Amino acid sequence: QVQLVESGGGLVQPGGSLRLSCAASGIIFRIYAMGWSRQAPGKQRELVARVNSAGGTNYGDSVKGRFTISRDNAKNTVYLQMNSLKPEDTAVYYCHAGRGSDYIWGQGTQVTVSS
Repeated sequence: QVQLVESGGGLVQPGGSLRLSCAASGIIFRIYAMGWSRQAPGKQRELVARVNSAGGTNYGDSVKGRFTISRDNAKNTVYLQMNSLKPEDTAVYYCHAGRGSDYIWGQGTQVTVSS
C-alpha cells in the first residue's frame, strides 16, 4: 500500500519549535520529491517546503529562515523542523510525495501556535 503518515504536530507557544515527521511506504522513496504543505481554516492550501530527490530544497516565502526540510532515505522519512513559530503558522500540515505525474498525500497533522 502507498501511504504517507505524518506525526509530531501539537500545540506550541509562539516562538517555540516543533519537528514534524512523515513516514512513507509503498514507494521508492529515494526517487520521489517530498514536501510539506499546510491549510488553515478558510484559506487555500499552500506549499511550505519541498526537497527533491537530489536533496535540493525550496521554501515558501512565509517560512524561509524559520523552517527546514530534510529527508532520510534510509528511513523513508521526511522531516520539517519548525522554529520561531508564529500564530499564523497554525494549520493542518500535509506531507506529500511526487514523481512525474504521480502525487501522494498524507492525512495531515494539526499544528496550533497559541499562547
